[in-house]
Amino acid sequence: MKFKQRLVDFTLVFIVTFAVTVAVTFLWNLLIHANALVDWETSFRLAIIFGIVLPLVKVRENKNTGK
Repeated sequence: MKFKQRLVDFTLVFIVTFAVTVAVTFLWNLLIHANALVDWETSFRLAIIFGIVLPLVKVRENKNTGK
């Protein structure tokens, strides 16, 4: 059960981070550089990093509070 919940947490954080990063890099390039490009490398990189780190932080917080 713990593995399944951690996988769900990773997936949710990955999707949200990926979508936000895609939108931000697209809008940044469109508005600042007048070029409609998405930085896919940064989007995947941040999504993977946050997908791993944020659920681990949640687990540590729950451990420290005794939940």
